[in-house]
Amino acid sequence: MDKYYREIVLPCMMMLCLSGTAFAQLPLKQQGSVNMQGSIIDTPCAIATEDQDQTINMGIATVNEIIRNGAGSERNFSLNLVNCNLKSSDVIKEDWSHFQVTFDGPAEHNFFNVSGVSGVGLQISDAIGHVAIPGEPMPASLLAAGSQRLDYKLRLMGNRQRIKTGMYHSIIRFKIDYF
Repeated sequence: MDKYYREIVLPCMMMLCLSGTAFAQLPLKQQGSVNMQGSIIDTPCAIATEDQDQTINMGIATVNEIIRNGAGSERNFSLNLVNCNLKSSDVIKEDWSHFQVTFDGPAEHNFFNVSGVSGVGLQISDAIGHVAIPGEPMPASLLAAGSQRLDYKLRLMGNRQRIKTGMYHSIIRFKIDYF
């Protein structure tokens, strides 16, 4: 029996121990993936990443304030154009010199609609005081090389309908056309 252990059992146990060590040395493989997206566009400027999707807290407006003033308080927001190069990449086209911003979304009475309440809408105006008409381009502006900040004001306006109170929200899209 002693010979049996020495010649059969012990060598088998040694092989098991060594094979366990060999398996422990195999590298552990991990797999994954990276999803990405982007676009290539032919424009003279890029919109700063932090300005592409903004959330603006309009605060609290009272019915009395809207009736008395016709509007709630203003909130400022900006769109920053960066890396502006006025040279056209197309040799046939003229260099870039102007741009127009268009704000768009559901609208009524030249105001952007809000959901959740009634009797009010949102109005956007630029730094000069031009009021954005939903879906229509604002007046053309000169384009500058480098960076350019476009300042706007957002205001809750009464629309001459009965005001229903509550929480409200709206989504307004914008686009910039260069020429």
